[in-house]
Amino acid sequence: MSSVTDEIIIELPHAQVWERLRDLSKAHYYVPGILSCRMDTEQKEGIGASRTVNPKNMAPLQETVTEWIEGRRVVINLHRGAKPMAPFKSAEFIYEIEAIDAARTRLKPAMRYEIGGGIFGALLDRLLIRRALQKNVHAVATHLKRFYETGQPSNPDFKSA
Repeated sequence: MSSVTDEIIIELPHAQVWERLRDLSKAHYYVPGILSCRMDTEQKEGIGASRTVNPKNMAPLQETVTEWIEGRRVVINLHRGAKPMAPFKSAEFIYEIEAIDAARTRLKPAMRYEIGGGIFGALLDRLLIRRALQKNVHAVATHLKRFYETGQPSNPDFKSA
């Protein structure tokens, strides 16, 4: 498995960041390129909670929670139906938070993935995919911080009704 990570400081107490992070229905407010988000399960949080996001210029994507460490970490499997999101053999987005002090929280988002395609896939990863994923993880961190700190959607692709 390969991974890309980022780190950003959110100027809010840990408890407030966790309360916002656990609401899986608001990804379209801070993930650039996501037009809408719909919860697909009655379960709204914890392992097994699932949502569908509608990316700009792409088919809908399902996201299912595979790990939930209360107050600290959420891991989301990215898939289309029973198959992983192409071109990946597997792909997960990880949100991890930790308190710095009473007023600040460290967010460490990451994307963990495995590329298929043997040597060609490895070359594609090195030349293109890894760089694009790093940019995406950084953008998610930046927009999540802005959304959490202001309460206003920060995704430039989201248009409120």
